[in-house]
Amino acid sequence: MPIFGLGIHILIALLFAVHVVRTHQQLYWLLILFSFPMLGSIVYFFAIYLPNSRLEHGARKAVAAAARTLDPGRELREAQAAFELTPTAQNQMRLAYAQLDAGNAQEAAGTFESCLNGVFGADLEVRRGAARANLACGRVDAAVAHLDFIRRADPNFRAEETAILRAQALGAAGRIADAKAAFAEALERFNSFAVRAEYIIWARSAGEQALADSLRPELEKTMQYWNRHTRGMNAELLKRLGM
Repeated sequence: MPIFGLGIHILIALLFAVHVVRTHQQLYWLLILFSFPMLGSIVYFFAIYLPNSRLEHGARKAVAAAARTLDPGRELREAQAAFELTPTAQNQMRLAYAQLDAGNAQEAAGTFESCLNGVFGADLEVRRGAARANLACGRVDAAVAHLDFIRRADPNFRAEETAILRAQALGAAGRIADAKAAFAEALERFNSFAVRAEYIIWARSAGEQALADSLRPELEKTMQYWNRHTRGMNAELLKRLGM
């Protein structure tokens, strides 16, 4: 029985080791995982795997969506009031995200750019927000520039999300070949439902229907194993796919 338990710990550590390699985490995690199979796996799960999982992202989105439904403008009002009362860099960043979530992409882009002119000039989270806002309001070259900055500074920072955003921004900029290469690279690296779905959406918009059709079977195969909760988490993406 103890041998069986040890085997399970090592198997879990092996699964997380695969995640380390596939997502390009720091290689010292391999040493931690195999030196302390049980404890190392627990630490890795909470420190790396869970924060980057779609489960946690989905839970955060669900809570945020519920709050917006009950009072859509609350966060924007509170962020604006906080910044007017105490115009700190942190309150300015909060305001930028509130503007973006409220759909005021152009205002958000300006606020994010102001954040980058201060103490958050090298902050990758602010760069990501600036990229999202600029892409949403059509300033695609600025979005690409921010995403390229992130890629140079830390290729592992929110790697999958950043890869998708960059491919979308390149497509919006009319750089078709670059966008196609960026989507293909992201699919090879992450092979996730989100990447494949966004690749299909872009391919259709770019007139690459044959490419979109070739990507669809694997997408449908993945969906066969979904439950109602998983489908609900991906409802917005499925709507954009027309599925």
